[in-house]
Amino acid sequence: MIMKKVLNLLILGCFLVGITTLNSCKKDKDMPTLTTTAVTAITTTGATSGGNITDDGGAEVTDRGICWGTATNPTTSGSKVSSGVGSGSFSADLTGLTPNTLYYVRAFATNSEGTAYGNEVSFTTAQVVGATVTTAAVTAIAQTTATAGGNVTADGGADITERGVYFGTTSNPSSGGTKVAAAAAGTGAFTVNLTGLTPGTLYYVMAFATNSSGTSYGTAVQFTALAAAPAVTTAQATSVTQSSAVAGGSVTSTGGAAITERGVYFGTGNDPATTGTKVTATLGDVGSFTVNLTTLTAGTRYYFVAFATNSAGTSFGTVLDFTTTDVVLGTVTTTAPALIATSSTSVTAGGNVTSAGGGTISERGVCYAITPNPDIDDDTEASATSTTGTFQVTLEGLLEGTVYYVRAYVINEEGPAYGTQAQILTMVSDVEDNIYNTVLIGDQVWMAENLNTRRYNDDTAIPNITGNANWAAATSAGYSYYMDNVTYGATYGALYNFWAINTGRLCPTGWRVASDNDFKTLEMELGMTQGQADGVYERGTDRGVQMKTPTGWNPGGIAGTNSSGFSAVPGGYRFYETGLTTAMGAVASFGTSTSHSATSYIYRQLWYNTATVYRVDVPYAAGFSVRCVKVN
Repeated sequence: MIMKKVLNLLILGCFLVGITTLNSCKKDKDMPTLTTTAVTAITTTGATSGGNITDDGGAEVTDRGICWGTATNPTTSGSKVSSGVGSGSFSADLTGLTPNTLYYVRAFATNSEGTAYGNEVSFTTAQVVGATVTTAAVTAIAQTTATAGGNVTADGGADITERGVYFGTTSNPSSGGTKVAAAAAGTGAFTVNLTGLTPGTLYYVMAFATNSSGTSYGTAVQFTALAAAPAVTTAQATSVTQSSAVAGGSVTSTGGAAITERGVYFGTGNDPATTGTKVTATLGDVGSFTVNLTTLTAGTRYYFVAFATNSAGTSFGTVLDFTTTDVVLGTVTTTAPALIATSSTSVTAGGNVTSAGGGTISERGVCYAITPNPDIDDDTEASATSTTGTFQVTLEGLLEGTVYYVRAYVINEEGPAYGTQAQILTMVSDVEDNIYNTVLIGDQVWMAENLNTRRYNDDTAIPNITGNANWAAATSAGYSYYMDNVTYGATYGALYNFWAINTGRLCPTGWRVASDNDFKTLEMELGMTQGQADGVYERGTDRGVQMKTPTGWNPGGIAGTNSSGFSAVPGGYRFYETGLTTAMGAVASFGTSTSHSATSYIYRQLWYNTATVYRVDVPYAAGFSVRCVKVN
């Protein structure tokens, strides 16, 4: 019984246990199980995440997605985005994020039991950077306009709020340049119009794009605005003559390009730029210029216009005009005639025709005569080529020792014109063809050099007396050289005694040895009184100074001025008693043709240390220099 009871209790316990066990095998509903996937595609304002629902908790997932926030453990009460229903993997995009911000993300899934969350992951949105922009080549370039632009290839993570270009004349136009904004913002290519350019100017262009991080720039490109033609004005003509004028103008603007040519067109037609002659000026940019117009016709109206050229073309000023003056007499100056050293009867003469008077020169030359103011009608002339400028002719067959008056002349359509009168005194030659300079003092024509002939004017020889003893013993005509050295003759001439002088044949034909009265006439012309001239020894204060050459004399004396042109040189003399030559460098001695007594003759002396003129007599045997005077 007891066993039965036990058995029954055992059976009851097993039944209760079975019931309990059966009840425990029935499954309850629960919330889903899921994980959060890593965040990808992160930008400044967005990202992509998702999840994987591995167990729906026994109930259908009716919503799933992503929730996020800047605090940990974000929930669906905050920012979220749904991504369908059911179990399995899913993804969703997060939008409207703040750049450079830390965010927390959890996947969520909702069933009838509630909302479950996956694990938390975090990420930081990207930072906004500058846009990427390139500068396009400039197109449609004109003198004052062009088209520029660029391309915004990336916005840098933020909206482009402005885009366009900067341009200017510096290599970095973004600083100090001019901004031109495009009509619309955003990415992609764009263009803008540049206006107000200066022709011929180099410009730099730089594209830009602006987002919240700032402004980005493309690389600067450059272009040159097309040049314009220059601006030029014509100036009034000046210095108008019969055959020439000065014309010109002013370049007021280069047009933005270098001036390659400027000048004047001129002609007799009223459209000189088309029908006229071009005369170029020196190159330059802005500023005035002139040109010389030559070979014009007298009394003619000319039209002219200034021009300037650059790479863009040629511009012209206003056409102006002038009229050349009528033909007048030419103008000519007379050059000083010159002696020809190898001839006593020829000289060179000439002149300078400074103007043709606006006409044509038919003849030019020199007219000359022994009377003043020679002309082409009554006097002798020598012609030259018929042009302007200097010219020279040779006057031949002149009389020796004669004053000639000379004038240059020029002839054009209006007749002859003359230069100022000049005069010249021809030289004289002796029988040996020695040629002597001459000088006009008052009305007398003198040799300006000492006689140096060894033959009389009839070509017979003058005895040459050498040796001191022979000279002192001589009683007849003779000559010698200082120290019997002929080389002194070139400078000082020969020394003659009175017997040679008294022959009357010593000087060239038509000339005579100067007499005492000839010297007196000369001295009074230089300022001596008659009483001084008639005196002896030292006379006439400074008359000797007027006759002596400035050089060649012993030092320490009184220098000569030779203001008279007499040109006395210190050739010394030959003493009558001993025949000794002496005083070269100290004294100039001149024998005259005038005897003082049966044994003596009168002479002149100029000493190096005095300013006066000596008048003394000396025995016939004394040897002195000789000066000849032309016989009137």
